[in-house]
Amino acid sequence: MSNPLLQLIVLAGIAIFLILRLRNVLGTRDGFEPPQVDQPAARPTRFEVIEGSADEIDHDILDHAEAGSPSAEALAAMKRAEPSFGLRDFLSGSRQAYEMILMAFERGDLSEVRPFLSDPVAEAFQSVIDQRVAKGQTVQAQYLGTRDTSLALAEFDPATGVAEISVRFVGELIAATRDADGTVVEGDPKVSRKQKDMWTFARPMGQDDPNWQLVATG
Repeated sequence: MSNPLLQLIVLAGIAIFLILRLRNVLGTRDGFEPPQVDQPAARPTRFEVIEGSADEIDHDILDHAEAGSPSAEALAAMKRAEPSFGLRDFLSGSRQAYEMILMAFERGDLSEVRPFLSDPVAEAFQSVIDQRVAKGQTVQAQYLGTRDTSLALAEFDPATGVAEISVRFVGELIAATRDADGTVVEGDPKVSRKQKDMWTFARPMGQDDPNWQLVATG
């Protein structure tokens, strides 16, 4: 057998081998097919409403009163009677009222704060003021700030709709009482002092008048 014929036979055999190998690898599919992976059957998503979920927690109340406490329950009842009521807003307002009323008392003039005082409280404050005037005493006072404002107690009467909220205040001021001769008889005009009070404010909920009145001091 001549060399050219032998070479032709060898090349033909190689070609047939390559064709068979490619057919085994590629098969007869058209294009690329990814391997099939069995997927678990889809399960319907289930939503459950959990009572007392985070969205339902009233932080306006629970930031100041223990959950389930009488004060927390009373505050929740206030909100049901008057949905626009907010404890944070109330505490902020009471802080301002504390300074205004306290300084009006020290100056001896309740006219500007009279709408915020119940009759018994106004009478008690005015009595002390009148006694000072009768003795010829004057008060020099400077308010330095309210250092603490916190909820002490909350009560609500569903029969009358009247809410009462007691607030603890810690104020800092300089106050001195002088007699008719100018002699200091109480306090110190150069030294500040802290004053701790617990005041109770009351108001019928759900009414147009938004003003709370001071009904008790302690």
